[in-house]
Amino acid sequence: MSEKALLSHDEVRAIADLARLELTDSEVALYANQLSAILADFQRLQQLDTAHIPPTASVLPLKSVLRADTPTTPLTPDEVTANAPAAFADQFQVGAVLGDE
Repeated sequence: MSEKALLSHDEVRAIADLARLELTDSEVALYANQLSAILADFQRLQQLDTAHIPPTASVLPLKSVLRADTPTTPLTPDEVTANAPAAFADQFQVGAVLGDE
């Protein structure tokens, strides 16, 4: 497709059918122009020589935001339940979820 070639109305309707869209005749005419312009832009991009540009997944440097996974002394049961509203036998105590029991 050359830069000035427009998608035909039948091609736009076929694309709309694939996308499960119902378009009016005015929408078909509008989208024919818009889609043709987009395709022309992609044709211009395909002409660029990018052989010297390495493939990248991100333009940002790779950096781990996680801390090192080093073993430490675990918390004691008293430390774990210290801020709990209620605790019993080193366990969190919560209200009943089902029923009044």
